[in-house]
Amino acid sequence: MDRILRIDMGASGGPTAAVEPAGEYEGLGGRGLTSLLVAREVHPLAHPLGAENKLVIAPGLLSGTSGAMTGRLSVGCKSPLTGTIKESNAGGQAAQVLARLGYAAIVLEGKPVGDDLYTIYLNKDGVRIQVDNGLKGLDNYPLVETLRRTYGDKVAYMTIGTAGERRLLAASIACTDPELRPTRHCGRGGVGAVMGAKKVKAIILDDAGMNIRTPKEPERFRDANRKFVEGLRKHPVTGEGLPAFGTNVLTNVLNEAGGYPTRNFKAGQFENAAQLSGEALAELEIKRGGSATHGCHRGCVIQCSGIFNDKDGNYVTKQPEYETVWAHGGHCGISDLDTVARFDYMEDNIGLDTIEMGVTIGVAMDAGLVAFGDGEAAIGLVEEVAKGTPLGRILGCGAEITGKVLGVERVPVVKGQALPAYDPRAVQGMGVTYATSTMGADHTAGYAVATNILKIGGDVDPLKAEGQAELSRNLQIATAAIDATGMCLFVAMAIMDQPETFQALLDMLSACSGRPMVADVFSALGTKILAAERDFNTRAGFSKAHDRLPRFFYNESVAPHNLSFLVKDEDLDRVFD
Repeated sequence: MDRILRIDMGASGGPTAAVEPAGEYEGLGGRGLTSLLVAREVHPLAHPLGAENKLVIAPGLLSGTSGAMTGRLSVGCKSPLTGTIKESNAGGQAAQVLARLGYAAIVLEGKPVGDDLYTIYLNKDGVRIQVDNGLKGLDNYPLVETLRRTYGDKVAYMTIGTAGERRLLAASIACTDPELRPTRHCGRGGVGAVMGAKKVKAIILDDAGMNIRTPKEPERFRDANRKFVEGLRKHPVTGEGLPAFGTNVLTNVLNEAGGYPTRNFKAGQFENAAQLSGEALAELEIKRGGSATHGCHRGCVIQCSGIFNDKDGNYVTKQPEYETVWAHGGHCGISDLDTVARFDYMEDNIGLDTIEMGVTIGVAMDAGLVAFGDGEAAIGLVEEVAKGTPLGRILGCGAEITGKVLGVERVPVVKGQALPAYDPRAVQGMGVTYATSTMGADHTAGYAVATNILKIGGDVDPLKAEGQAELSRNLQIATAAIDATGMCLFVAMAIMDQPETFQALLDMLSACSGRPMVADVFSALGTKILAAERDFNTRAGFSKAHDRLPRFFYNESVAPHNLSFLVKDEDLDRVFD
C-alpha cells in the first residue's frame, strides 16, 4: 500500500491515470490520508463541485490484512453540503480489495467537459477508464446488477445512484457488501455529488491474483489480532448487544434516557419507540427468515448488521441502522418497521444519506408539507427525489436548504449537516461534538453517548455541562486516529474499557508497519488529522462562531428532563485550544 493512483478526469483528450509513490503521505491511511491530502492540495475556497476539488478514496492502515474489523473505507473532499473538509466512511468490500491491490489512495482530480459518464476498472494489471453512457439514470441496485454482467461476482463495486448524477447535496457513494448488495454507504456530506461532478458512475475493484497483505511481523500480528478479537467478544456491547440486536439496540436505551429526538426535536421520548427497537427489529427479521446478525465486510467479528425481509420472506434491505430507524421513525412520528425498511432501500438505491434525508423529511413535516406519522406521504417525498422533480431536488439537498425554502425555524443542522439521533439537551457531550466537529453535526466524530449514557470509558453526567468539552475533545482525537486505521469505530467500545484490547490494537499497527506504535503516537496521529482539518476550515472561512448548535437548543427545553443545552460558548471555544 505504497502507491497513489491519480486520475485526472479533466485531462485534454479524456481522463488520464498516473501512479506515483505515496511520498509525503507514506504511513498514512483512511481519514489520515484523505484529510491531509485535501488540506494540502485543495484550495479551501474551491467550489466543491468544481474542477479544483478532489475526491480521495483511501483504505485504512490495516485494510487488506487478515486483521479483524479492518474493512472501513474513507472518502474525502471539500463537502458540497457543509463547505468544510469532509471524510465519510463505509464498510463493505472496497477497502480490503483496494488495499490488496497495493494502493494507499485513488485521487480523482479535475472535471470532464461534456455529459459522458465513466467507469473506472482497477486490477493487478492497472487501470482502465472508459465511457459507459448506458449506465445513465440507473440507481444503485440495478446499476450493480448491470455491472455484474460485465465484471462478475469476484469484485467490489463503488457506485452512485441518480442522486449523485444530479449532484444533490445529500448524495452518497455506495460500496457493495460481501453479497454484492450496494448497502454500505459513504453517506455524509454529499460525497456522492462530488463523484457525480467528476462524471464517475462506478469504480470496479478487482483483486484477482493478488495476495492478502502480509504484515512486517506476521507472528506478532496474528497474536495481537487474536487478543484483539478476544477483547471484542468479551465486551458486553461488541460481544453481546450489537451482534444480537444491531446498532438499533440503542433505541430503547436512548428513549429511556430522554435523548431520542421526536417529531423534529420537539421531545426527547417517542411513545412508540418499543415498536422500532432493536429487539423488535431482530424478532421480526428472524420470524421472516432474514437475519439479525450479519457482517458488512469479511473479517467482521461484531456482525452488527442483518437482513430485513418482507412478510413473504423476500429481501427488502439490509437491517436499517439505529440512525436510519430514528430519522425515519421517531423523528417523523412513524412507528412501522416495514415503512422504515422501505425508506432504507429507496435511499440506498437512489444513493442518499439516510440521516440527512430522514431529518429533511421531519423538517418538511414541521412545515406542514405532510403530517407527522404519515408514512405513505413521507415515502412520496423520497419518490420526488427519485424522479428529480423540483421539490425532489430541494429535498435531496438536505435539511438546511429544505428548511430555508419552506420557512422552518427549527432546523437541526450544524455547518449545514443534519444532527443524528441524540438530543444534545439530554446527552450534552454529543452537543459538544455536534457543535465543534470539523465536518458538521456528526455522531461518529466523538461518540459521547459511550460515556454519557453507556458509561463506557468512565462516567460523565449527560445532563450537566461539566466535563463535556474534555470528553468530546478526547473522543474526537481518538476517533480521528481510529478512522485512519480502517477499523470499524465500534471497536472503541472495547478499547475504552479494556486496556489490553487497546494494546492489542497498537501491537497490530506496529506489527503491520514495522514501526513502533504506542498510545502517545496514536493520540498524536488523531491530533495531527484534526489540526489539518481545522486549518482547512479556517482558510475556508470558518471560525469558532460556527461551532455552535442552532439557537432553539439553547432557548427551548425538552421533556422529560426539561433542560436546554447548557455548555457555554467559551467551553466550546476551548475544545481545540
